[in-house]
Amino acid sequence: MESPRPVATALTIAGSDSGGGAGIQADLRTFAFHRVHGTSALTAITAQSTLGVHRVDVLSPSAVAAQIEAVASDIGINAAKTGMLANREIIIMVAEQIRLLKLTPLVVDPVMMSRAGSRLIDEKAVGALRELLIPLATIVTPNRYEAQLLAGVDVKTLDDMNEAARRIQRLGPKAVLIKGGAMPGPLRGTDVWFDGQHLETLSASPIDTPNTHGTGCTLAAAITAHLALGRSPLDATRRAKDYVTTALRYPLALGRGNGPFCHFALSEVP
Repeated sequence: MESPRPVATALTIAGSDSGGGAGIQADLRTFAFHRVHGTSALTAITAQSTLGVHRVDVLSPSAVAAQIEAVASDIGINAAKTGMLANREIIIMVAEQIRLLKLTPLVVDPVMMSRAGSRLIDEKAVGALRELLIPLATIVTPNRYEAQLLAGVDVKTLDDMNEAARRIQRLGPKAVLIKGGAMPGPLRGTDVWFDGQHLETLSASPIDTPNTHGTGCTLAAAITAHLALGRSPLDATRRAKDYVTTALRYPLALGRGNGPFCHFALSEVP
């Protein structure tokens, strides 16, 4: 009998998107594309389509903890990411589990503000993210509006992105990636990386498509997959950005609203 092949593993702690474009579903597809075994801990179940979110049912913190412990105690975790954590109580519990189980490297996608600028969690949850979870991160990946909230500065220019990255990195994460998908004009598609020493602008030509649902989740998941495979944080980030940029060229004709892109359009790992 042939012995099982060793495989890298990754854990996503996030909400479920019934439409399949973002959240746990996008993360697991991204892990699989990169030949990483994906495991999950659901924090919330959403009734969601390309037209928006219709209902959210949040799980208990103990239910989330049980999922994390089950995976960590048996399968093992080479890298982890967080996405939608829903409320302060879940954030506190997730931070405790990450410290207790030494879940590292860790990518924190601080799901606080939508790409359009709408608030997704309350002020107490934002405080818990800032104080308890973000300091544990290997990489934190805020969008423009999340960066404004965390850094306390308006983010309108590249200099603003650079300053916000510096301020957020002082909160404790090893590195910050400010995503520029919501930036105006020529800055759309430009991200800023800062790890306390190295500041770098990561640029890509913007893709003109309304089907961008799940972009942030997918980028963070792709970074996590590459970290699980043993790559450095900056190399993982560059490769993940290339993957998302290419995948955006293959939007899926689904639904009547803003749909997802194709996570499996590429034949090789970028």
